[in-house]
Amino acid sequence: MSTTEYEPPNVWTWDEDSGGTWASTNRPIAGATHDKELPVGKHPLQLYSLATPNGQKVTIMLEELLALGHTGAEYDAWLIRIGEGDQFGSGFVEINPNSKIPAMFDRDTGLRVFESASILMYLAEKFDSAFLPTELKARTECLNWLFWLQGSAPYLGGGFGHFYAYAPFKQEYPINRFAMETKRQLDVLDRHLADHEYLAGADYTIADMVTWPWYGRTVRGESYDAGEFLSVHEYHNVIRWEKQIGAREAVQRGVMVNRTSGPLQGQLHERHDASDFDTNTEDKIGEDA
Repeated sequence: MSTTEYEPPNVWTWDEDSGGTWASTNRPIAGATHDKELPVGKHPLQLYSLATPNGQKVTIMLEELLALGHTGAEYDAWLIRIGEGDQFGSGFVEINPNSKIPAMFDRDTGLRVFESASILMYLAEKFDSAFLPTELKARTECLNWLFWLQGSAPYLGGGFGHFYAYAPFKQEYPINRFAMETKRQLDVLDRHLADHEYLAGADYTIADMVTWPWYGRTVRGESYDAGEFLSVHEYHNVIRWEKQIGAREAVQRGVMVNRTSGPLQGQLHERHDASDFDTNTEDKIGEDA
């Protein structure tokens, strides 16, 4: 692949050998590539996901609901290995035609729910407006930050992360462009959190749950091994907020679910019962093998 200046053709065509970490799963068409039914467990809520930042948003919310006493939020979490193309199976595409994790099916209502923000709003509204304010001003501020994240994170992940870590070769222009935008977003958060305990104000909400897996990980220096490059130590207020949320027990459980990387004791590939955190993490399974 040439690194010289690119002249777009009159009509774009798909080059299946375009390279990059995710080249084998990226394609310009939608729909299933193979027939595969999804497993179904005993709980009303069936989650099909992977512990990427987007996947962690939902498992954090579910664990927070359970911690709050909402027993109806018990769930089965099934692992979708996106590197192996599980998201293109016919059963998954039926729940999410966009073939992205996370996706959820509620057996109580017969409804499919996809897109992480939609899932969190659905769960909040199903369980008595949990973590979603009902008063107009507070609700509006919560939704402001919820949708800020949904619009901003693609610049961090699909923009900066792709060109800095996943592209087949490094290019100065896109890395500089998306590094600048990532740092601008971190500055937006840092300035706001200087005067607010949480994103929507004094209360912890779904806005924090969707933002923490992306930008909390970034200020910990874990996103794309780019902490030094992005000078993440500068964002003191984001770091304070990250530590405060990361100390929550429900958050610590949520990030383990459907996780396939990192320390084995932090990986719970599937979650079907609260006891799985004590008995079915990968280190425990290894001991039993």
